[in-house]
Formats: sequence, C-alpha cells, structure tokens
Amino acid sequence: MPKPRKTLVSLDATPYYHCVSRCVRRAFLCGEDTVTGNSYEHRRQWIEDRLLTLASIFAIDIAAYAVMSNHYHVVLYINHEQAANWSESEVIEQWHQLFKGSLLSQRYAQGETLSKAEHHALSEQVNDWRERLMSISWFMRCSNEPVAREANREDKVTGRFWEGRFKSQALLDEKALAACMAYVDLNPIRARMATTPEQSDHTSIKRRIKQALKVNQPYRLEQQPKELLAFAGNPRADMPDGIPFVLSDYLELVDWSGRIIREDKKGHIPEHLPDILQRLDIDPRNWVYLTKNFEHPFKNLVGAAHHVRQACDAIGKNWVHGISQCAKLFSSA
Repeated sequence: MPKPRKTLVSLDATPYYHCVSRCVRRAFLCGEDTVTGNSYEHRRQWIEDRLLTLASIFAIDIAAYAVMSNHYHVVLYINHEQAANWSESEVIEQWHQLFKGSLLSQRYAQGETLSKAEHHALSEQVNDWRERLMSISWFMRCSNEPVAREANREDKVTGRFWEGRFKSQALLDEKALAACMAYVDLNPIRARMATTPEQSDHTSIKRRIKQALKVNQPYRLEQQPKELLAFAGNPRADMPDGIPFVLSDYLELVDWSGRIIREDKKGHIPEHLPDILQRLDIDPRNWVYLTKNFEHPFKNLVGAAHHVRQACDAIGKNWVHGISQCAKLFSSA
C-alpha cells in the first residue's frame, strides 16, 4: 500500500524534491499522436506556464523542470522560511490567487472588521493555508488539475488524465541534487527531442542559458531567471539562499554530460572532467549512468548511503528501497 505523502517528506532531511507526473491513458502533452494524427504540442506550454505561475504563489521554488511527451519532471525547493515569515494578510493574498478562500477571508481582504471570534477562526484557516502553500502535494495538485480539465475539454472526454499519484524523490545531498537536476535537464536530449540543451524547449536549462547569454555576469543571483531558484555558488560561510553550485560550472557539466549521451560514447569518458564533478567526488562512470537512469535505481530517498539512513531515522522508516544503489552510485572514483 502506498504510504501517505506526508510520511515521505521531511524538511529536516532536505528541502529538495524531484516530482514526476505521467499521463494514465493514450494521451499526449506534446508532439503528434501516431494513432489519431492530432498534435498536442501546445500542451507543453500549458504545463510550463502553470509551473512558473505556481512558483510565484507557493513558498516553493523551481530548481529544474522538463516537459516531455506524456510526462513532466520538476525539482522543487520548499522555502519554509518564506512561508513562516508571511503575515496573515500575505497568506490570504497568496491563497486567493488559487482559490476563493472562505467568507471570512473574503471579508478580511475587502477591509471589513472582524470580531475577535471571527479573527480567531480566520487565523486557524490561515495556518492551514500556510502549510498547504509549502506542500509539494498541493503544488502538484494545483499544477495537474487545471491541465487535466482543459485536456479533457479539448479531447471531449471525461475520466482520469494523470496517474493517481505523482512520483516523488527526496534529494538528500548535493550529489543527489546535481545528478537529478542534470537528469531532468537532459531528458529531451536523451529522448532525442533535442540535440543540445539550448535547443530543449520547455526546460529550465534552456531558460537559464537564454538568460545567461543576455548578461555579462550570469552567476549573479539578480541576473538569473527570476522565475527559477537561483544558483548561489559553492557552499561557504555567508551562503545566500539558492542552489549550492556555480551556474557556469553546472552549465558546463550539463553540456559535458549531454555530449556523452548524444554521441553514445558507450562508456568512454573524456579525460577532461568538469570542475563541479570533481568537487562532488562522483565516479564519472556512475555520473553518466545517473544522468540517464536517475529514476530507476531509487525510490523515495536519494543521496549518499549515510544520508539515506539519517533520513530513514527522521521519518521512522526501518529500510528504504535503493540504499545499496545509493552506496554504489554516489561513491567517489
């Protein structure tokens, strides 16, 4: 029996999660259906626009995404500090961008004065909404439901469009985060939908490269795409919020990995290794496997074996699928 999502998410273990949603029937988000001849390319834009919109509403940032033919990937960062610092008014304002709220919240937003009892009741609602605004389950729900309704209207059908549950993986350390982000960003190349990262439509990597080409110092936080979680540089004492890598190093790593995948080198690793790969201390052969097969070796928890064991203790699990693969694939050269 699947475990409740809340038992698989622990902010004490990590704020980073890789989520995947797949279509349940013969349905497409993009490309041409070979059975009917219909094109659904425009649906990829639906997903991309929805994800980026939700990132501006939720206390959740997007580190990476890729919209494929019948599924999409997104790497999410739960910004607990942002949600905790929102005032009641800010929580209500954010929630009203998604739902109507309640009669009390509507009256409050219109400037009406509430009684002490009414304000107490509203505060309880706000606490629930605050939790939901940093929930990956609510984020994915708000992403998938509108797309499903629109696709069903377009197809003139009823019924389920997405699989019942999206898949999620907790990314417990820098190695898992880098490998998962590269795996997501390289999805179109691996599927032969694109030949280079900068040609990969509806992906975070194309958006980052496009922005980097516009500015002279793409590593600066304020000069990176505002709709994506910024790269904050290598870990240090005065580390700002953001992905713990240098953007230019990561782009080099993705390009290096993409060339190996695209040219099908069959295990041959170029002598030059990107600096970031050396810093992460991952065997290059393991890295190539991870960027091709990140979903398959693991289930819910991904990272170095000792980080997986620590996360198991935090969420009360005695054992987790894939821990032996974590020990193998995140080892050094």
